[in-house]
Amino acid sequence: MPRPPILDQRIAMSTASLCALLILALLGPTVPGQHPEGLPAGPLLKGRPFTVVWNMPTAYCKERYGIDLDLSDFDIIQNHHEKFLGQNMTIFYRNKLGLYPYLSKGGSEVNGGIPQRGFLKRHLAKAKWQIEALLRPLFHGLAVIDWEDWRPLWAQNFGKKRKYQRLSKELVREEHPELPSEEVDRLARKEFNKAAREFLFSTLQLGVQLRPTRRWGFYGLPSCPNYHKVRHFYNYTGHCHPKTTERNDRLDWLWSQSTALYPSIYLPQHLAGSSDAALMVRFRVLEALRVASKYPSSVTAPPVLPYARVAFAHTLRFLDKKDLEHTLGESAAVGAAGVVLWGELQFAKSKHQCKILKDYISSVLGNYIQKLKRGVQQCSLGLCSGNGRCARRNPDSGHTLLSFSSPEPHRTRGSAQLHSAFHCLCYQGWTGELCQDRILQK
Repeated sequence: MPRPPILDQRIAMSTASLCALLILALLGPTVPGQHPEGLPAGPLLKGRPFTVVWNMPTAYCKERYGIDLDLSDFDIIQNHHEKFLGQNMTIFYRNKLGLYPYLSKGGSEVNGGIPQRGFLKRHLAKAKWQIEALLRPLFHGLAVIDWEDWRPLWAQNFGKKRKYQRLSKELVREEHPELPSEEVDRLARKEFNKAAREFLFSTLQLGVQLRPTRRWGFYGLPSCPNYHKVRHFYNYTGHCHPKTTERNDRLDWLWSQSTALYPSIYLPQHLAGSSDAALMVRFRVLEALRVASKYPSSVTAPPVLPYARVAFAHTLRFLDKKDLEHTLGESAAVGAAGVVLWGELQFAKSKHQCKILKDYISSVLGNYIQKLKRGVQQCSLGLCSGNGRCARRNPDSGHTLLSFSSPEPHRTRGSAQLHSAFHCLCYQGWTGELCQDRILQK
């Protein structure tokens, strides 16, 4: 996710609305059809099994151009005055939390360049000061760390990230010039994995210790690089590669410290209107749900809130209703706790662009979100006694919660069909097929 070019006052942190002060213990569901290792718990907001959070710097629309996006009219959680900095949803970019080591585009080593050469103690000291200064205690919200220059496992650093492997090998050769190339590779891999683990784990641990009421996690993790790279990709299944799940399992130390998971489900433009988009999103979210269930940070599994865009990746072309169904709708149908809508400053770069955005929200996005959330809510009330979240019985069935949405608040269309298509993921403290039985505390 590229960093938005915000002004000096932006501390590169984004927020949801002050409504999110209502946030309870937000913990997510287990994988549909699997027995939970981490128990599901309550929704992000009380009485709302699916939440949509606005993570876009669109304050200029109202401040400069007098255009109010009216997000609250569509039950979209936003920051107060749509500011990019706030207390209820925060995103830390690489240069705004401690001393994250990375290589610049020109190849310069910033803060050591690679985790082995990083300054961990100084990093944690600076991060501690920043967290305490910027995040108020006792606020319940999301805290996302967006570090994308390198991945925590050696094997995940392919393509443009391979430069971190090369520099790691150079470091070993400098320190051990007598070693053969095979041993250099082995030692470089070992040292990188160890240092990367220390950086990520200790940073996450620090955040949780300092602000335990927030939900901490890394953007884009767990990953499932099931990319759809060509316009006509025949026999595309969307499944994560077996090596992906194996590597994610090796990051159990990270998931056990995470209190939320934020996979990315940005759509490339060539998937506009394609059913392959739903496959890509489905298996990314299912992999995050699998990880959340298998490696809970406590007795409950962390919530899964995929990062989505209102437009296709690297464009300002908005998603239409079908594309929204393939992203937001698919996430809700397999059991995610909500989605975070991210975007760069380009969406508010001019009065004209703000008008276009407002028209899109009022005519397409807002109406879709209202209907989707109504369907999720009605399924929770009608099928799960209001004590659980619905998820497809068969993740590949394609059933949507939107199709069961009724204009009447407390009615659900096709209750029998709903029961055959979805099952309940009971929140903590509830059990039974319909989440109708309270678990008595001993």
